[in-house]
Amino acid sequence: MTRKRTQTESVPLSGPEAVAERLADQDYVADDGIVTSVYLAAALNKPLLVEGPAGVGKTEIAKSLAATLDTELIRLQCYEGLDAAQALYEWNYPRQLLEIRLQESGGGSAADKAARIFGEDFLLERPLLKAIRAERPPVLLIDELDRADEAFESFLLEILSDWQVSIPELGTLRAAHPPHVVITGNRTRPLAEATRRRCLYLWIGYPDPAKEREIVTRKLPEIDADLATAICDYLAKVRAERLGKTPGVSETLDWARALVALGETDLHGDRVPDTLGALFKDPRDLEQMRARLAEFLEH
Repeated sequence: MTRKRTQTESVPLSGPEAVAERLADQDYVADDGIVTSVYLAAALNKPLLVEGPAGVGKTEIAKSLAATLDTELIRLQCYEGLDAAQALYEWNYPRQLLEIRLQESGGGSAADKAARIFGEDFLLERPLLKAIRAERPPVLLIDELDRADEAFESFLLEILSDWQVSIPELGTLRAAHPPHVVITGNRTRPLAEATRRRCLYLWIGYPDPAKEREIVTRKLPEIDADLATAICDYLAKVRAERLGKTPGVSETLDWARALVALGETDLHGDRVPDTLGALFKDPRDLEQMRARLAEFLEH
């Protein structure tokens, strides 16, 4: 008889082959390096640091890992000025003030009243605390860590080392089931060596035309096969150019969807130049690529 999985267990992974199958089930096109890294991150319970250009599928790694493990995905989006309170926990001040007003007409000691307003009912969990208190190991996505400042990165290292936090009013909270961690970065700034040493490392670059075509056809099964090939061959040429913002795979998919929506079957249609805004997000890039579209298609 098959044993039922308990609430705190993750879906077991027998090896990289099982990861490859589950990623394929989610239409995530993964090479051997990605598959092995995802498996080892789960098996060793080590943070996985994923770097690469924007739009190549770094965030999707965490989403796919969560689906592969059949567990919750908790996302911490990093940005300049992010601090510990915003990432860990805050108190619900408006609700506390309301409770204080309600208590003014009641009895009880000041200590009892303070204990009530600094209790669980008034605690706002942010992503890090939510991951620590999860009843089964979630996947914690720390997205674009390089956008946060160095002070926050140092704070984060302490959390990743101990998986516990002290809240003065509630005591020390420890993770019974430490989360699986995926950290992404676009190399906006170099991450600390201490962060890198703690993690498994994965670099995801722009895919070659064959892999990108597989991604496009998996995500858009209705697309014409020749159009998918033409799109990916064109992107390979475009990425060899000096651009203000090189399009990633997410832009490729947006462009493919736009062409399908217009009923295009190749890149020679009259409306195709007007769709390039799905690919290029810099005005000079857009102007340059519109002017050179025919040149690119001839070669």
